[in-house]
Amino acid sequence: MAKTDEAATEVGYEQARDELIDVVRRLEAGGTTLEESLALWERGEELAKVCRRWLDGARARLNAALAEPGEPAGQN
Repeated sequence: MAKTDEAATEVGYEQARDELIDVVRRLEAGGTTLEESLALWERGEELAKVCRRWLDGARARLNAALAEPGEPAGQN
């Protein structure tokens, strides 16, 4: 499973988001076996983590860009 985790971290935000949307649609549609549903759920969790890392990174960059000179980021 480490290979899947590694592959998930290499995708960009938009690709991870789009795949996550597809995973959710497939789960909501039903018609999959329990094993398929669990695999989809696990993939969705991995993709959600990738998206969260991208968003956290973007938030940190934005905070740094908005910080006043000499003021620590996030203290606006």
